[in-house]
Amino acid sequence: MNIRMVMLLFVAAVARADELDLGAMVQPVPLAAKFSVLGYYVWCGAPVKGADGKYHLFYSRWPVANPSGFAPGWAICSEIAYAVAEQPLGPYRHVNVALPARGREFWDGTTTHNPNILLKGGKYYLFYMGNTGDGKSYPMHRNNQRVGVAVADKPEGPWKRFDKPIVDVSADQTAFDSLCVTNPGATERPDGGILLIYKAVEFVAGKLMGGKVRYGAALADRPEGPYVKAPGRIFESDAADAGKHWMLAEDPFIWFSRKYGNRYYAVARDVVGKFTGSSGGLALFQSDDGLHWKAAAQPKVLANRFTWADGTPSNTNVERPALLFEGAEPIALFGATDGYKKNGRISCNIQIPLKPAP
Repeated sequence: MNIRMVMLLFVAAVARADELDLGAMVQPVPLAAKFSVLGYYVWCGAPVKGADGKYHLFYSRWPVANPSGFAPGWAICSEIAYAVAEQPLGPYRHVNVALPARGREFWDGTTTHNPNILLKGGKYYLFYMGNTGDGKSYPMHRNNQRVGVAVADKPEGPWKRFDKPIVDVSADQTAFDSLCVTNPGATERPDGGILLIYKAVEFVAGKLMGGKVRYGAALADRPEGPYVKAPGRIFESDAADAGKHWMLAEDPFIWFSRKYGNRYYAVARDVVGKFTGSSGGLALFQSDDGLHWKAAAQPKVLANRFTWADGTPSNTNVERPALLFEGAEPIALFGATDGYKKNGRISCNIQIPLKPAP
């Protein structure tokens, strides 16, 4: 073998090592790797390994007994709660409510939802959606969604909340984020600043619930802000498809990886199957700057069903994906499943083990 061939093989090997194939790491789910709370719908799931060596989970919950049901109950009476475990896959034990209702006069007074946790500088930053309303009207609560952050020295709190959201709607009613903003995903940038991705709905005159659902990005020097919105939208598949679908991607979890290509990654729900071919599955995206995204070289993370360790398939797909890391390596994929109460099932969080990358 000549030197040129050796060099080409070396370059190819380095390129493969830099490419993250998250789907190849997914393993069957142990039957016990499930977190639920009696009497509550459980959704979302934001995990982090703490400085204490334990595994901490922030999740959304709302009462099954509430007449709003699973939906629109999530928008009307959800609260973000906290659980802890000794092992990555649990069992997780509920500890307290991190962000309870605090009065309709606050921007996040009645509802907290969509937790996303970031450990930075010894402090815990809990990004979330908050809203306020009359406790009955879904459009009121849904359209009042805004993005905020709370900060604590310990995962069990107490949490400092702020009087204003960190990302609000745009004043320009033609903007893609002019009706409501929600579903935050945040990560630390290489320069120490914060990249925040958020979901948004556009205002449309005469349509109470607005128009298309899209994603944008905002930047800040510190987790508390202030945040400056970046121009444009992200997670579009191509220019021709940009206006075709109501929503393309949802619930992105983002992070920056020095190990895999020194770039940003996001795992998100592939709503119509545009990126993976599996409608409702999970897709992997990548970006060099956090503002311009494309499907990863191996985009398919999970189809619209997962497999339990006993070989049986799941009843529904996984939503609200989030990763748990040990150092730079993702070790578990968390997600919500079994939305709505059907045939004795109720929504819960699952913990999907990930094998080390080859």
